[in-house]
Amino acid sequence: MLFNSFEFICIFFPLVTGLYFALPHRWRWLLLLVASCWFYMAFVPVYILILAFTIGVDYVAGIWIERSEGRKRKLLLTASIIANVGVLAFFKYFNFLNESIAAVVRGLGFHYGVPDLGIILPIGLSFHTFQSLSYTIEVYRRHYPAERNPGIFALYVMFYPQLVAGPIERPQALLPQFHARKKFNADDLQYGLTRMAFGFFKKVVVADRLAPYVDAVYADIPGSNGITVLVATIFFAVQIYCDFSGYSDIAIGAARVMGFRLMENFTRPYLSSSVSEFWGRWHISLSSWFRDYLYIPLGGNRVVKWRWYYNLMVVFLVSGLWHGADWTYVIWGGLHGTYSILAIMFAPLLVRFTKGIGLDALPKAKRWLNIFITVQLVSFAWIFFRAHTISDAFTMVHRLASTPWSLGDLRQLYADLPRSMLDVTVVLTLLFMVIDPVHDAWAKREKPVPEGLAGTALYAALLVGILLFGYFGSTSFIYFQF
Repeated sequence: MLFNSFEFICIFFPLVTGLYFALPHRWRWLLLLVASCWFYMAFVPVYILILAFTIGVDYVAGIWIERSEGRKRKLLLTASIIANVGVLAFFKYFNFLNESIAAVVRGLGFHYGVPDLGIILPIGLSFHTFQSLSYTIEVYRRHYPAERNPGIFALYVMFYPQLVAGPIERPQALLPQFHARKKFNADDLQYGLTRMAFGFFKKVVVADRLAPYVDAVYADIPGSNGITVLVATIFFAVQIYCDFSGYSDIAIGAARVMGFRLMENFTRPYLSSSVSEFWGRWHISLSSWFRDYLYIPLGGNRVVKWRWYYNLMVVFLVSGLWHGADWTYVIWGGLHGTYSILAIMFAPLLVRFTKGIGLDALPKAKRWLNIFITVQLVSFAWIFFRAHTISDAFTMVHRLASTPWSLGDLRQLYADLPRSMLDVTVVLTLLFMVIDPVHDAWAKREKPVPEGLAGTALYAALLVGILLFGYFGSTSFIYFQF
């Protein structure tokens, strides 16, 4: 079930929320678990069995790990990791690995007869796998006791607002909330609905209106030129942010209406002055997951320089592979790893250079220059993230680098697109760039809108924008494929 569907907005969400507050506390977890199962089964019903398997394995593993000591404790954690990663690898990476091996074997002149499996990737598999893994790891580290109620543990993995695209929550942050008694709170209702409205605006008004142009360029790469690729790259950078952060806003808002607090997943990432800062602002729940469960166990930055670089590259390559079973995602992750390593290597030189030219005396100008450079680097990497093949990505890069641009190209682009589409899209994107920082500041203060006339005007603008300019085609969220 999609957040931007009629079924969710008008039936599922109000019905589940109403029943939640109508039921006694002891039955609420059961309602949310049944609702979450229904929500997930609206996609491919049979894949609920995959969730049931990983939930069962990790529920039992958590209790056994808590009761065990020494080597047995580590073996139980290893078994949990193998079970979870094994399911993820089978459904998400089998065909990718099989095709890669086939290409190498056939390139050497040998026959390779292992066929691909005709399976569809279960929606949100990477997200709920990582959430379930964080539970057994935290129990192993003695950061949280094993959950004894199997239904509440299942709800922790399957909680419908963040089931298919996060935020990826830790057990100590979410599980206690399912045990706590919650009362209806008007402030939570206002905050939650406002947060959802911002999310819907980002998704149906900005992201889904940018999507047709981006899709058209990536579907006709031979017919593209430098200017069309540039515009598509800029549009996709905005589209993927609005699409994914819009989902997070809706998830956080829907949970908050019932009194649940989910972690922030985005804090204006395109205002980052470095790639490192970008990853502290973009998909925060995943970045922190990799930091705590992969980067730090590898040694983090408390090792010799070459090992630090190795740790960074491993994390970014794995992050790329987590996003998708294709070499384009691996290259995307590798680019971010390269950016991060080069930033560390050349940091002393850059400090001397900026000081030498007097840029240190202009801190605001220096920051905005760094933000501009960071956005260019991140946007360039998005080309590989969005492209269907490596060949397509390099073709687009070549067009950017080699096609001479002119004012005529810009006029032709403007003439080729439906005028209403281009005008409205550009205006709404600019409007979003003004609204988003304001929304972010209000969200941090737990007051998503100002009171009085300003708040009323903002509500009205959001609703009018959604109703007049929203694309209501129940378009799936980009991160559902991961």
